[in-house]
Amino acid sequence: MEFLSAAFMGLLQGVTEFLPVSSSGHLSLFQNFFNGQAPDTLFNVLLHFATLLAVFVYYWHDIVDMIAEFFRGAVALVSRKDGGKSAPPARRLVLMVILATLPLVVVLPFKNKVEALGASTLFIGCALLVTGLLLFASDRLKPGRKNERTMTVVDALLIGCAQALAVVPGLSRSGTTISAGTARGLDRTFAVRFSFLMSLPAVLGATLLEVIDAAQAGVDAALIPQYILGMAVAAVSGYFAIRLVNLLAKKGRFGAFAYYCWAVGLVTIIATFVLK
Repeated sequence: MEFLSAAFMGLLQGVTEFLPVSSSGHLSLFQNFFNGQAPDTLFNVLLHFATLLAVFVYYWHDIVDMIAEFFRGAVALVSRKDGGKSAPPARRLVLMVILATLPLVVVLPFKNKVEALGASTLFIGCALLVTGLLLFASDRLKPGRKNERTMTVVDALLIGCAQALAVVPGLSRSGTTISAGTARGLDRTFAVRFSFLMSLPAVLGATLLEVIDAAQAGVDAALIPQYILGMAVAAVSGYFAIRLVNLLAKKGRFGAFAYYCWAVGLVTIIATFVLK
């Protein structure tokens, strides 16, 4: 693997992981149309870890508060010293993230079959069109006001179902969950924040599962410099992608990504039949 290839894969992972355009869909298109080589198992794990670091850095204060409140909540539950007081916002946010992660458990048995859909460029093109529709509709919904204090269990579960559905190649995880959050009346900024925070256990869990395969495959020491470069590019580009999504969410301007998804989806569908 060349350094340029490693940097490109890092950029592709970092940007498409957070922008609502589907990272899995773009990777599959790259492999199918350009004979691109998928990152080996270890590199794939490292790239996902790098994007996790981007989320940790951007939402550092939120994550620290959530971890602290998780343990405080566990202690309060055991000692029963809540005294009937309402849970702090960070503790409620932890609960909502956990609830939103539960629907993914239902998808796990079908993981291989779902990933196999990435071999069909026609399917990915259609899925990108659907992603565009979700983003276009999200822009036109009335802004909500719900946040970690006021969102409900039903909100969390439905957004979690959207995340589970987005494992399908071509459906953007961030776009689908942010659109679902907006539809449920979440404040736009909070919908983005919740989407990225709820991605942590999902991506971390998937990454840990891949670590086993990576360990069995072994490590090629000669590729370590390329791995480091790819991780650095993925982390930096991912951080700025998160900033961009937050900026556009505040202005209700996801429409630009809708047009992009439609364009790529249509080109993919046409190319599928032309090159068949």
